[in-house]
Amino acid sequence: MMRNHPCPAPRRRPERRRGSRLLLVLFATLLSACGLVSGSAMSDTVLPGPKAGYQGRPLTGAQLTVTSKEFTEQIVLGQMMGIVFEAAGAKVIDKTSIQGSIGAREAVKSGTADAAYEYTGTGWITYLGHTKPIVDPRKQWEAVRAEDRKNGIVWLPASRLNNTYALALNSANYKKLAVRDLSDVAALSHKNPGAVTMCVENEFATRNDGLPGMARAYGMNVPSANIRKMTGGVVYTETEKGTCAFGEVFTTDGRIKAMHLHVLADDKHFFPNYNVAPEINAEALKKYPAMAEVLAPVTKALDNTVAQELNRKVDVDGEDPHEVAKNWLIQEGFIKEG
Repeated sequence: MMRNHPCPAPRRRPERRRGSRLLLVLFATLLSACGLVSGSAMSDTVLPGPKAGYQGRPLTGAQLTVTSKEFTEQIVLGQMMGIVFEAAGAKVIDKTSIQGSIGAREAVKSGTADAAYEYTGTGWITYLGHTKPIVDPRKQWEAVRAEDRKNGIVWLPASRLNNTYALALNSANYKKLAVRDLSDVAALSHKNPGAVTMCVENEFATRNDGLPGMARAYGMNVPSANIRKMTGGVVYTETEKGTCAFGEVFTTDGRIKAMHLHVLADDKHFFPNYNVAPEINAEALKKYPAMAEVLAPVTKALDNTVAQELNRKVDVDGEDPHEVAKNWLIQEGFIKEG
């Protein structure tokens, strides 16, 4: 089917492709054409909460623009960022839900937006063009932070939230197969090859940082007949039903908890780290340095359990991302109603 609009189609999950520099330039050019620079003012009446971590309202007088990619987790994180800036006294323009990684990235880089939550793995591989991830999460963040300075972007400290690939299985198979990590799956694939059946997305089945690379890294013996390829959403439902023993998932997806799936540990650290961290336009941070102290306690509180729960509220329960973000910030004591 032909598309009449030049903008890229929405995606629900983070892009994992290693982007080219030509693509970065193309998306920067398309920002205006795709209507990605429009936004609206946030209008919450909120104040710093007891766990805000700062005194007074240090962003009073600032006008800040926040952005995000268009999938659930990113939208929730973008709303969090905007709301805590409001509580600190800023007037906030909401430009969240930009289509694709590169559009949101270019908005921060160009100054069209001041800040976003971004993933260290995406920064290192997609934006900075590296092919080999760094195993240690902190060293990955430090490397991204150091190299991205030349692009006028500051990476604030990262959270424990790591939205990367994993294999998961339903409760019955988790008990039956007695596997706890990917090395256990590899051992099972040699002991009983028929027990290792996988539901995966088409792209994951062919990528070197997906199934082929994982199988090589762990020495898995998975016959092609044991691999079923399907769309991402179907992977979750088929894994829940037990159609496949193992399903490819993203570690912060809300359906993991809702469907009672068990995520296996990547004990050899094959998959890249996608820890989320604030990505700030350097000029904006220079003008409003309090952005860092306002975001610090919120970022520190983010982990996979929090993300799964907040994503579930949106994707499974149908709640509004802005309200989900605001309610969590109130619950955690970072803001209060003004």
